[in-house]
Amino acid sequence: MLTVEHLTVTFGRTTAVADVSLQLPRGEVLAVLGPSGCGKSTLLRAVAGLERPDAGRVLFDDVDVTGLPTHRRDFALMFQDGQLFPHLPVAGNVGYPLRMRRTPRADRDARVAELLELVGLPGHGDRSPDTLSGGERQRVALARALAVRPRLLLLDEPLSALDRNLRERLAADLHDILRAESTTALLVTHDHDEAFAVADRMALMRDGRLVQSGTVEEVWRHPADADTARFLGYAAVVTGSAAAVLLGGAPAEDGSPALALRRSALQLDPSGPLTGTVRSARVGAELTRLVVDVAGVGTVDAVAGLAVPVAAGEQVRLRLDGSRVARLG
Repeated sequence: MLTVEHLTVTFGRTTAVADVSLQLPRGEVLAVLGPSGCGKSTLLRAVAGLERPDAGRVLFDDVDVTGLPTHRRDFALMFQDGQLFPHLPVAGNVGYPLRMRRTPRADRDARVAELLELVGLPGHGDRSPDTLSGGERQRVALARALAVRPRLLLLDEPLSALDRNLRERLAADLHDILRAESTTALLVTHDHDEAFAVADRMALMRDGRLVQSGTVEEVWRHPADADTARFLGYAAVVTGSAAAVLLGGAPAEDGSPALALRRSALQLDPSGPLTGTVRSARVGAELTRLVVDVAGVGTVDAVAGLAVPVAAGEQVRLRLDGSRVARLG
C-alpha cells in the first residue's frame, strides 16, 4: 500500500503541495485529478523521489521511502511523451529495464512478447519508434513501464498528447491492462473522463490541497462542493429554493439541498412537473440541446429527443432525471 502523510512541497515562496495525505491499496488505481497548476504532478514527482518534500512522508507497505533515491524505490514512471529510445526497436525499448537488471535473454524475450500482446502490439517488436503512431508509442511506453512488474506505476498525463477519440480508446485499454497485471498505479490527469475510465479511486486537488478523495462512485455521486462538481463535468449547480423546486418540495431552513446537474438531467416531458421557456435549441448527433428558463429555478440546460421539434420561445414541460443529479457535500 502507498501511504502519503502530510506531504508539503514548496518552491521558494510558492507551496505546490500543501499537507496532502492519501492512501492507495495494492492492486488499485488512484487518479489524482485537478486543473493545471493544482500540484498534482508535483505530488507524483515527490512520490517518485524526483522532488524532495519539505514536510511529510511517503511510505510503501509501511516502509518509509521518503529519503530513498528514485531508482531504489522499485517504482516505474510513464510520462505523456513516452520518451522511447529512438535507436532501439520496440522490443529493445520494452526489454530495456529487464536488460538493466540482467534478466536472462530467454526470460526477457518471453516477457517482451507477453507485454506486446497485452498492449495490443503483437508482431511489432522489430518496428522502429519513429514508424509508430502516437497511440502506439504510448502503448510501447506502458509495456516498458510494466516490464519489471514495479511495486507502483506512476503515470503523469500519459494520454494528454493524444486526440480525444484515441484518448478514450486507450483509457479503456489502460484500465484492462493494469488489472490484467494487478498493477498498483497512481495516475495524474486533468481529464475527468480519463480518470473515470481508468481508476478505482479518485483524489481531487485544488491550489495544492486535497479537496476530496474516495472511490470513483463516491466522488461522482457526492462532489465536495460546487467547484469540484463543475470540474467533474456537471453543467450546473442549483441551491436553496431553486433546488427545492426541482425536487418538488420546499427548501430546508439552512438553504439546502445543493444539487449538481448533468447536461441531460432535465428532459422534455409533456407530463413533466416543471415549466419553462426555451431560449435556444441546438440539434446534435443524438439529442437536441436546449437552454431553458425554468420557472422558480432559472436558466439551465436541458435535452430533447431528435424526434421532438423544439424552437426558441416555446413553452415546454420538463422532468428531472434523478440518476443524473448529485447532492453536494
